[in-house]
Amino acid sequence: MESIAALQNRVTPWSDGLGPTDAQLDVIEVEMPVISAEIELLDVRIALLDRPITELDERRIRRARRRLLAARRELTGKAVASSLPEVRA
Repeated sequence: MESIAALQNRVTPWSDGLGPTDAQLDVIEVEMPVISAEIELLDVRIALLDRPITELDERRIRRARRRLLAARRELTGKAVASSLPEVRA
């Protein structure tokens, strides 16, 4: 019997180019506040799946949504600012 590991090189040969590039890592770093806010909102939603939502839970959801919106707004503002031509006074 052959092991799967012995056949793996034939199916998916390892390449040095499989990891993210430096440019991709830079983009992830810029988007990390949005990613973290999305994870936080998802954590809140998961915690509330199997129980009735209380007033405190509603506040947690609203707070997580506001953080996500603020992170998205900040990221969008940075993108717009970087795309505008520089104005000299």
